[in-house]
Amino acid sequence: MEDKRILYVSSEVVPYLAENEVSLMSYDVPKMINDQGGQIRIFMPRYGNINERRHQLHEVIRLSGMNLVVNDMDMPLIIKVASIPKERIQVYFIDNDEYFKRKATFTDEEGVMYPDNDERAIFFAKGVVETVKKLNWVPDIIHVHGWMAAMLPVYMKHFYKNEALFADTKIVTSVYSQSFDGTLDMEMLKKVTFDNVPEDQVSDLAVPNFENIMKASIMHSDAVIIASEEVSPSLTKFIENSDKPFLPFVPKEKFAEVYTNFYKTQVL
Repeated sequence: MEDKRILYVSSEVVPYLAENEVSLMSYDVPKMINDQGGQIRIFMPRYGNINERRHQLHEVIRLSGMNLVVNDMDMPLIIKVASIPKERIQVYFIDNDEYFKRKATFTDEEGVMYPDNDERAIFFAKGVVETVKKLNWVPDIIHVHGWMAAMLPVYMKHFYKNEALFADTKIVTSVYSQSFDGTLDMEMLKKVTFDNVPEDQVSDLAVPNFENIMKASIMHSDAVIIASEEVSPSLTKFIENSDKPFLPFVPKEKFAEVYTNFYKTQVL
């Protein structure tokens, strides 16, 4: 994987958030490619419960300052950056006071999902792409982890389809076990189609539950990795029937060789 450029876009990454399936793999996979001589960058949201001082986040003024439109509202984009200690891996944080200042990730103190999680996902997807454009850094692969990042493949294939920068970029989605119950805002489909995404391409978002959000991500990806043993049978069947190259679940001790081989033979 030497000199291949891979952009990792994730809902959660250690050491910035607590350890779970998504946050651990979102660290382990980039580290593996970094160790193989690949060029990597990681993007994640800058949630309010990330300790900026401890992790030495700082704002990148030259990348910040643009406004992104979400559901016909202008939302300022703030970009922060930090380095994972000892690994020489740069992590970029997508920030906005309205969406990411609250001191938690996806739910309030009562465990109730934030009502604007759909807009946060749209803002995150657009923020990543706009920042990568400003960096003028062309990824060979974009690898998406976690449902908060799941709108990125949709926006890449529609909203940003004419961006020459990404003409040869391949998108991989890792699918994990169900991480929330219920649905996001039932107006989510309307907000996505506002951005000229054809409704028939994202019709699953009419009921924006975890599985349907992941289906939209899978449909707009070039390849899929089943990253958890606990993926539902219905979602597994959807992946198998999608005609996309897909990698079945691999235990952690074997993933390095298998993921690298999958990138080389099925994605690139």
